Amino acid sequence: MSGTVGESGDVALGPGEVLAIIPARGGSKGVPGKNLREVGGASLVARAAAVALAVPRIGPAVLSTDDPAIAEEGRRAGLAVPFLRPAELSGDLALGVDAWRHAWLAGEEEYGRRFAVSVLLEPSSPLRRPADVERTLDALLSGPHLVAATVSPTPAHYTPNKTLTIDDAGHLRPLLDPADSPSLRQLIPAQHHRNGLCYAARREAVVDARTIVEDRCAAVVVQRPVVNVDTELDLELAAWLLAREAAGGAEAGA
Repeated sequence: MSGTVGESGDVALGPGEVLAIIPARGGSKGVPGKNLREVGGASLVARAAAVALAVPRIGPAVLSTDDPAIAEEGRRAGLAVPFLRPAELSGDLALGVDAWRHAWLAGEEEYGRRFAVSVLLEPSSPLRRPADVERTLDALLSGPHLVAATVSPTPAHYTPNKTLTIDDAGHLRPLLDPADSPSLRQLIPAQHHRNGLCYAARREAVVDARTIVEDRCAAVVVQRPVVNVDTELDLELAAWLLAREAAGGAEAGA
């Protein structure tokens, strides 16, 4: 097993001990060709690659894709592309954990070693920083966690407390029972959502149990504005935030 085991049974990770997986299938519907689209002069795949290659604890950085054009872009950006992802793991209904597991096992076969920890860096989060990955690895190793994931605070007006559904008659209904859920912003408890910047997991979680956030997942809260690209507007917002950051106007905070 890669990594050394301390007295507590935890894994201490040195340089090059973490396997990075960059998942980038070619069939995006919301933004066609999404993973090859550019933000701030670099493709989403290249941005994910640059972060992976900047984190000392990351060794191999493997691209998981079913698309030859994305594969070529990944190679140009410095990623390893030892396989093309099978079709059954590339469709709209394929589970992310299965693609991660497949790439983890393929990476181990390619490099002839067993990785105790892997990180998943989705190209759809182009505002990722190397420090986000480092913090996520630190969180994973800080206790008996199986996984660590970056999250962002959810604005009160987007929480389930404020969410409405529309019934068959066309009437608005609260998603949650008002008797059990406060709707005043000041009374809504802090809630968070996954932002896709980084997931870090032990082998037992992804390879053995096929889980990501279901059990013993540590939270890494990111306070600055980030974008997860699902629409053309998201691409524009990401470019604007990157330009603002380059101009020295980025908000402080992790």
